[in-house]
Amino acid sequence: MVNGASDFFFDPDDLSFQRSGARLKFLDRERIEVLAAERCDRIVRALGQEIFRIHLLKVDPKPSAVNKSRAVLTKRGTGVAKVPERMIAVDPESAGGPEVLVPVERPVPQPGPGEVLIRVKAAGVNRPDVLQRKGHYPPPPGAPSILGLEIAGTVVATGEGVDPSMLAQPVCALVAGGGYAEYCVAPAGQCLPVPPAISMVEAAALPETIFTVWSNLFERAYAIEGDTVLVHGGTSGIGTTAILLGKLFDLTVIVTCGSDEKCARAIELGAAHAINYKTQDFVEEVKRITGGKGVQAVLDMVGGDYVARDLACLADDGRHVTIAVQGGVKAEINLVEVMRRRLTLTGSTLRARDTTFKALVADEIRRNVWPHVAEGRLKPVIDSVFPLAEAAKAHARMDGGDHVGKIVLEIP
Repeated sequence: MVNGASDFFFDPDDLSFQRSGARLKFLDRERIEVLAAERCDRIVRALGQEIFRIHLLKVDPKPSAVNKSRAVLTKRGTGVAKVPERMIAVDPESAGGPEVLVPVERPVPQPGPGEVLIRVKAAGVNRPDVLQRKGHYPPPPGAPSILGLEIAGTVVATGEGVDPSMLAQPVCALVAGGGYAEYCVAPAGQCLPVPPAISMVEAAALPETIFTVWSNLFERAYAIEGDTVLVHGGTSGIGTTAILLGKLFDLTVIVTCGSDEKCARAIELGAAHAINYKTQDFVEEVKRITGGKGVQAVLDMVGGDYVARDLACLADDGRHVTIAVQGGVKAEINLVEVMRRRLTLTGSTLRARDTTFKALVADEIRRNVWPHVAEGRLKPVIDSVFPLAEAAKAHARMDGGDHVGKIVLEIP
């Protein structure tokens, strides 16, 4: 791969994290940040093309009637002529409760350079969608106001610089917005193929949580085989994904949940331990479970007064990653303990990151996680599925807090 600005060559393996030691991991993150900062559109396009060129050979190697029809579509052109000018979408005009989510007509977006247009079959529902609906989480500059951060469907048009072989391919994608609609534009580098092992509904439930868990628990918190980690919200989309990935990569996952029933469900999914935070002190429970040693990493979506308690759960040299602040944006901690035990406090948001960085994360996922998806070893936990027209009911389900796993919208 070539950076045209400086003729700097690097191998795709240079994008991966070398997890041989905790100190080296800091250097790895520094290296990734530098590469991501290059912001070279050619890199993004090349990554997207390489993902599809390599992976589709693995998951769809045999010709079929479906593949033949795709080839005909590719030969006939981009398919843009078959795309309507208007579509149904959920684009609330004002903030409020679930009732503001009503279907409306919007123009079908057009893919720009490095982008694809996807005919959406399913879209995941996530907590940031709820925050945006309430007016607390506006989309980043340039992102559509239509809700939805992850989709699955079929590529029906490609923008400049995108490999035409992506046309008619089933994909899932992480997007900055626009998912609750019949059509959605996605950067090609943020798309992953949908293998036959999973449905479109399952595929739509993967990108947001896998990108989040992989980039934070495995890359930012440096979780490696044999580590014990604490994850709050054990039956949320993030929590269930962390449990499933933890099983695949030999982590011992401790989760917190809000009821005994949810704790039991988390154990069924593969959590080593589940703590009912309403009836138990999770700090004391973590100490008991780990024999007083603590955990190597905490994935926290609560913030507030949880942070000091999380630090008490960490082992020496432990890493704490904040990905949401549902419990408050301010925390009081003992900095002497941070210094004495060499603790690392970090955090991230994904939605506002640039497409180059997200394409790098997608490549990491494609190489490390996607083989498990393609072979049927990794499937998301689906709580419920609603038609797009019932997006309000889907949000009411999430607001109620009784769901386990992902809520998905299906689009006819």
